[in-house]
Amino acid sequence: MPPPLTELKSSGLKATLPRLKVLDIFQRGGQRHMSAEDVYRVLLEERSDVGLATVYRVLTQFEQAGILIRSNFDGGKAVFELDEGQHHDHLVCLDCGRVEEFFDEAIEHRQHEVAAAKGYEIADHALSIYAHCTKTDCPNRPKTSRFVK
Repeated sequence: MPPPLTELKSSGLKATLPRLKVLDIFQRGGQRHMSAEDVYRVLLEERSDVGLATVYRVLTQFEQAGILIRSNFDGGKAVFELDEGQHHDHLVCLDCGRVEEFFDEAIEHRQHEVAAAKGYEIADHALSIYAHCTKTDCPNRPKTSRFVK
């Protein structure tokens, strides 16, 4: 992964301190899918003086520059992830909101078959599967969940 300064310059963005800090948070990879509030929380923990409005602005600029990808999962809150150029789909836990990435060749193949049968050629797609976590150690699952054993 290129250093933050190189990444910004290759995208045509000036390397301002807020941009460098936000990009660094994503490149460190502590959390792959982050909302503006998540990024802001990390900045606060690091005692940074970057405001929430600036975080929103930087995330939008990064999305437009192709550095980040925006996804809107079930709750409607936008989350961002680094665009690393590799297609993947998402599993989203309805109980805790955790997002797991996956790639399945059979699913990809079937989507192309369905599109072709309907007279389409897929240019791009996003697949998000919403499910209930069955992990017994999920700390965010409600105690009344039918998956609690």
